[in-house]
Amino acid sequence: MKPLAVSMGDPAGIGLELIARCADAPEPFFLIGDPDALARAGGPRTPHLMANAADFKGSAFNVLPEMLAHSETPGAPSAKNAGAVEAAIRRGVEACLAGDASGLVTMPIAKATLYEAGFKFPGHTEYVGALTESAPWPHARGPVMLLAHDHLKVALATIHLPLADVKPALTTQSIVQTCRVVAQALQRDYGIAAPRLALCGLNPHAGESGKLGREEIEIINPAAAQLRAEGVDASDARPADTLFHAEARAGYDAAIAMYHDQGLIPVKTLDFWGGVNVTLGLPIVRTSPDHGAGFDIAGKGVARADSVRAALKMAWAMAGRRAQHA
Repeated sequence: MKPLAVSMGDPAGIGLELIARCADAPEPFFLIGDPDALARAGGPRTPHLMANAADFKGSAFNVLPEMLAHSETPGAPSAKNAGAVEAAIRRGVEACLAGDASGLVTMPIAKATLYEAGFKFPGHTEYVGALTESAPWPHARGPVMLLAHDHLKVALATIHLPLADVKPALTTQSIVQTCRVVAQALQRDYGIAAPRLALCGLNPHAGESGKLGREEIEIINPAAAQLRAEGVDASDARPADTLFHAEARAGYDAAIAMYHDQGLIPVKTLDFWGGVNVTLGLPIVRTSPDHGAGFDIAGKGVARADSVRAALKMAWAMAGRRAQHA
């Protein structure tokens, strides 16, 4: 298989120091980023500078250069470097689509800084989805955000939305499409032959039979019924507050949360350091550590690389399964 591509993320954060610490990872990868910033973050001072995405040297720390506009200051993101941050992501996607990389692992970005520079997407998930939307993909198309580790997988029916906007965004068909993507990805990318999906309710107690809200009756349960008619094992809406303890988790392979924090809180509580952010339903593999840019600890040498290692491992395993069934 081809190596993984890794985009540098915000150079003022912890991404570069963490990927530098993963030089011994068993998964081959190349970094798309500024080699001088990498050296300042503790990486090698003489990496192999790749001429293009296909110029990979297996015995070296490989860097496909994407130079910053100016030197970074740890903990102080700058919109002047936003162009290089965005370009690293785009070039990683292009390497995957061209067959020069098996998957993309993205280091954390600072969304507010990118917005300041004119970035038009809510986050990585939506941007990678837009960059790949014209590429052929014969399966249910995302992007769908999945948060995953050894104890739990949770996909999101809505992603980066203010809470007030969640209810208007939820429709039966949007939930059906999310679940189609998740079910197919669990089979293709995770090797689960017959995936079981548990749908969270939107309201407390999953609406209490309509007394605490009717979204479960009018939107979520009809989606579950349509999925079951298509052969997908999907539950009706279940109370989210009782869905994530160990006994409940044994009854499904992935939960479908209706909004961001409903899904991310249990994932991060169960295994904060081992979580991986995965984008499902795309013609490329994309993972990311499940944490932010860590500006408060950048440059202090205290950030943990566990989630980056987990993201590399998961991307490599997903790419391997796709290669087997290509």
